[in-house]
Amino acid sequence: MNLIDKTYRWFAIYTRSKFEKKISVALTEKGIDHYLPLKIEKRQWSDRIKKIEEPLLKGYLFVRVSNKEYFNVLNTPGAVSYITFDGKAAPIPDKQINDLKLFMDTVNEKIDITKENLEKGQKVIVVSGPLKGITGELVEFRGKRRIALRFEKLGYCIMTGILKKDVEVYNPELMSLHRRLVNSLATV
Repeated sequence: MNLIDKTYRWFAIYTRSKFEKKISVALTEKGIDHYLPLKIEKRQWSDRIKKIEEPLLKGYLFVRVSNKEYFNVLNTPGAVSYITFDGKAAPIPDKQINDLKLFMDTVNEKIDITKENLEKGQKVIVVSGPLKGITGELVEFRGKRRIALRFEKLGYCIMTGILKKDVEVYNPELMSLHRRLVNSLATV
């Protein structure tokens, strides 16, 4: 009987300070799927302004592994531990990582991040614009309407501005019905 779970899931790992990029390089060399969200920031020097890439979530990196690669990640210099709950690594849904990637690719320099305990917002889906397809919460932050991705296991909310006309209330039953209708029309 084979006890190795071959299912690949996303997990967050905690890293040593300022080791995120080094771990990313090492994981690439090991062939381990991972994601390090990098935020573009402008830094002022005395003679110029330079754009640099900094980790969005300092001290964290996401890995997509099965039980086979699980411990190989921890054997990477600078990797400290998986983020756990009740003694087990806490998986992160694929959709949430994909939404984060879309955030980073489309609105990178317009992202706000907070560890504040924001009130839960209304669950919405973006129906138009560059963030189309993202599900998140509609929240008020610093007096402005934002769409937020909440990473509860890490204690972060990642958000950007959104127009009310670009979102609809998220209803999973309607989304499922819509997908089935589209699939049935595609087979006709």
